[in-house]
Amino acid sequence: MTAVNPKADVLHVVGGKPLTGSIHVRGAKNFVSKAMVAALLAPGVSILKNVPEIRDVQVVSDLLRLHGVSVDVEPEEGVVTIDATHVELADVADVDTLSGSSRIPILFSGPLLHRLGEAFIPALGGCKIGSRPIDFHLETLRKLGAKVDKEHEAGIHITAPDGLHGAKIHLPYPSVGATEQTLLAAVLAEGKTELSGAATEPEIMDLVAVLQKMGAQISVDVDRTIRIEGVKSLQGYRHTSLPDRIEAASWASAALATHGDIFVRGAHQPDMMTYLNVFRKIGGEFDVRDDGIRFWHPGGDLKPVAIETDVHPGFMTDWQQPLVVAMTQAKGLSIVHETVYENRFGFTKPLVQMGATIQLYRECLGSLPCRFQQRNFEHSAVIFGPTPLTGQDIDVPDLRGGFSHLIAALAASGPSEVHGISLIDRGYEDFRDKLVALGADID
Repeated sequence: MTAVNPKADVLHVVGGKPLTGSIHVRGAKNFVSKAMVAALLAPGVSILKNVPEIRDVQVVSDLLRLHGVSVDVEPEEGVVTIDATHVELADVADVDTLSGSSRIPILFSGPLLHRLGEAFIPALGGCKIGSRPIDFHLETLRKLGAKVDKEHEAGIHITAPDGLHGAKIHLPYPSVGATEQTLLAAVLAEGKTELSGAATEPEIMDLVAVLQKMGAQISVDVDRTIRIEGVKSLQGYRHTSLPDRIEAASWASAALATHGDIFVRGAHQPDMMTYLNVFRKIGGEFDVRDDGIRFWHPGGDLKPVAIETDVHPGFMTDWQQPLVVAMTQAKGLSIVHETVYENRFGFTKPLVQMGATIQLYRECLGSLPCRFQQRNFEHSAVIFGPTPLTGQDIDVPDLRGGFSHLIAALAASGPSEVHGISLIDRGYEDFRDKLVALGADID
């Protein structure tokens, strides 16, 4: 990975201008990287289309190459070609150089166990938004017959001396990562696997579609139970990624916060219906077209809303941070109850410094059953508005929080310096060029 130039990692923003124009959103960050890992399961060529040029794609490409896989990325066309005919165990030191860059390496476990009989997983990184334990992943692998050595000084060594075998697995919480782990590990396991309490996000269903194209036998029931009947071999796939519903909603929130008008080409209504309902309640307008969705602020006062994040089909946790910026401009009291990540409201401190009125609470300010009840986490927020925002120096804390700070800087009066913007490259393709296209005053 190329080191980030500190000077290039700062964005100078002069806010107060509505964002207007058209931008294009390509494939979902939370799907594309997993589909690339799935290519490891088959000795052959897989082709993935509608791939965004983001940091996570670079990380997975590098990890695959370390394991002897050929990866050809055509960023302008949005096509990635993966030839996993030859797979080899990567050098521990080489894998460790990517430690902390991504949480994707844990998903290499199942495919590598099937292809090589062992896998090495380095220490894992990702955004600091709350507990994201890999215990679910490791327990799933153990139930399928893997042996996990967590005492390895450089990471985790996993073996499957007798191969993987089907099992009954229950997730106490519908974890997206653990569901993906089960799918990738069980499709070639001997016998049948039943996964109850599974996540069913659109990105999960697109991964199921990819695996089915490869020859997997997978059924998904309405009660969050996924049944996988192991097959002896898989083949390469050709697939076009679903669009990124998180990026689309982020730009929609930017239109709302800046009194703008943005056409998001590629935005897909069925995957965003819960967000669209809230967007309309707060006072935003949208128009669904064949090739995307137009989002705009119609003028007048925005209305306060109360939302609770939840697993699909609930209000997505990654949608709430950008929308909170727009909530600071709504007339009245808005409430957000975060039930997915316990530390997601750390991003609000810079918003308060910019002039927002936001109070955090440890209590559950909502009706949903919450894992964080009576625990020492500030996981509810009350936002009072409208409050004018003033430009400030801001340090990007995480991917979604960072984009939210960028929206706040664009909505604020005066200049802001946003530091650490390279983190936003993990999930927002060409966001600087898109901001320029929308008329933002950035340098």
